[in-house]
Amino acid sequence: MGIYLNSSSAFGLFRRDCLSTYFIDKSSILKELVPLVESDDYDPEKTVLNSQNSQKYVAITRPRRFGKTVMANMIASYFGRGIDSSKIFDRLAVSQYPWYQKHLNQHNVIHIMFNEIPAEITDYNHYINRIKKTLLLDLQKAYPDAAIEKEDSVWDALTRIYEYCNQEQFIFILDEWDYIYHQPYMTDADKTAYTKFLSNLLKDKAYVEMAYMTGILPIAKYSSGSELNMFFEYSMATRAKFSEYFGFTDDEVDLLYQRYLQIEKNPSVTREGLELWYDGYQTAGGKKLYNPRSVVGALSDNQLGNYWTSSGPYDEIFYYIGANVDAVKNDIALMVADIPVPAKIQEYAATSMELKTKDEIFSAMVVYGFLNYSKGYISIPNKELMDKFAEVIQREPSLGNVYKLAKESGRMLAATKAGDTKTMAELLEYAHNTHSPLTLYNNEAELASIIRWVYLKALDFYRIEREDKAGIGYVDFIFYPFQKNDDAIIIELKVNHSADEAIQQIKDRQYENLAKKRNIPVVFSRWVLLTIKTISKNFMNVRWRFFVRKLSDAIFLSMIFINLYYSRHSRE
Repeated sequence: MGIYLNSSSAFGLFRRDCLSTYFIDKSSILKELVPLVESDDYDPEKTVLNSQNSQKYVAITRPRRFGKTVMANMIASYFGRGIDSSKIFDRLAVSQYPWYQKHLNQHNVIHIMFNEIPAEITDYNHYINRIKKTLLLDLQKAYPDAAIEKEDSVWDALTRIYEYCNQEQFIFILDEWDYIYHQPYMTDADKTAYTKFLSNLLKDKAYVEMAYMTGILPIAKYSSGSELNMFFEYSMATRAKFSEYFGFTDDEVDLLYQRYLQIEKNPSVTREGLELWYDGYQTAGGKKLYNPRSVVGALSDNQLGNYWTSSGPYDEIFYYIGANVDAVKNDIALMVADIPVPAKIQEYAATSMELKTKDEIFSAMVVYGFLNYSKGYISIPNKELMDKFAEVIQREPSLGNVYKLAKESGRMLAATKAGDTKTMAELLEYAHNTHSPLTLYNNEAELASIIRWVYLKALDFYRIEREDKAGIGYVDFIFYPFQKNDDAIIIELKVNHSADEAIQQIKDRQYENLAKKRNIPVVFSRWVLLTIKTISKNFMNVRWRFFVRKLSDAIFLSMIFINLYYSRHSRE
């Protein structure tokens, strides 16, 4: 038992996770890995070959906060000989498999967390020599008969053990393997040397029983040749396999939420809120995923909020946007307006961090978890990240009109609540005339995108949903207040129809059920209805004006509707 070889540290960390309130058992990932370690037991008369027999090298790439380290600790704890972990694993799903006992604590595991960098390390040679020295000492202590020399390289020492000690093999668990690439002191020569170190350690070595490696960025850029081409790589955006083991599924969040309700005396987190804040990622296989760290944070704190923490420049949105503002600002504007944007995600480009083209920038943002990628389109996954984008947009003048419009969105919300139609008209006209990205679509889509932008500040106070089910119909926009004594806002978009028709539609389709749906006390809610009417088919060069009138308080119990609509006329 040593620091890296058959260490007990991984078990100590995994045990802590297992005993936590909001632990989710994902030990079934081992059913994907056990066949890899069994492949060397091949007997032509007894073994049935399958597609996994030759796949001994697995690389998992996921954004930060998606549970990669928890899984690495679990895998090391199950296979490793360092400590008896049966008391934990006997109650997990993996214990139900027929091979469970055969492999439990029966393998040599070398587990290295490459993101562990002491403060005194300021250059690559110091970093890698520390790892080499520690592992070599572990091997010398565990295998005194292998005749390991102090001057031996790590792979020479491992080869000696294999040859002199009855063909001993090792499972390598390498966590955050790419972390060192992005340290400020790393030169191109250092990166090449590190890649070569991993290749010499792992490639074509008889002592490798299996290699399981995790990171954020794809291997391709770092291994442009054949150094690490033995790995089968699994990313969230492009490969479906292993998807269910990283991030939380809907069913898992349901389970956690029921656990939360049982233990929390005064719950303030809603299941709907968890979906709004932390859902929105999608795997290559089409499965929805939640950010696990944020879900656990919200349930533990009994509070929805932003749990996206920054650990460096790669966790900052403007690090990517700022690489080429002109190339991406229009698409950022569309995504903030809740319009998915087509993109070519090139994972090899994301690794370079020399971000120049739009596709390179968006590729990196997908890899780091800022954007979701699905079926050729990118989008902002959830409120947690939408808030981050909104924050950046409102503080970066380099975004031009995007920045200016975002700064005005607070005035729009205040004007709507106050019935200040003059200010509303001015701001809508400004949005339409100055923000060109939002005029690339048809009339209704343009109106919808403009609404999202002029009410950007409302994201701080409302859950904004489009085409939400209400009664027996759908409302175009509904702003559900986070504080139930705040105003709710309905926005109905109409083309070539009158405001009166919109009001009648609301009556006929029983939109009053919107209040009941969200448990908003009607007696305390003032529903503001903004009905938008277009008269001219010519959607360019328009003027805006508003008319305001109150409907009877009695129409929908005690709710007051304010009817705001604008007419648009061609200047021709």
